[in-house]
Amino acid sequence: MSRKLISSGSSFEREIGYSRAVADGDWVFVSGTTGFDYASMTIADDVAAQAEQCLKNIAQALAQADASLADVVRVTYILREASEFERCWPVLRRWLGEVRPAATMIEARLLDPRIRIEIEVTAKRAPRG
Repeated sequence: MSRKLISSGSSFEREIGYSRAVADGDWVFVSGTTGFDYASMTIADDVAAQAEQCLKNIAQALAQADASLADVVRVTYILREASEFERCWPVLRRWLGEVRPAATMIEARLLDPRIRIEIEVTAKRAPRG
């Protein structure tokens, strides 16, 4: 399989110059993904709601690469305030609890003050067939 660039349609991808995801062989690398609803470019105020939308956006990118959240082997959570991470745990368990990827949480200043969480994943597609 050749390298495939995947876009979500986010204006950030075009303005900054990156892909939402890159599929290369069996690997899929998903960029840090925010809780924006890319269709309307709106974002919820609540960190848990943002985490939910992040994972929906990531699932869509993975699907375009013939992968799913079940293929995720590594996840990085980046939060504006580390103290908000626990509020995201029920959402993260629902989406990734059975997958149990290797994970890291980092506190950092994010691009837009409305963004409270950003999630990045690496997936390895399971053999199909």
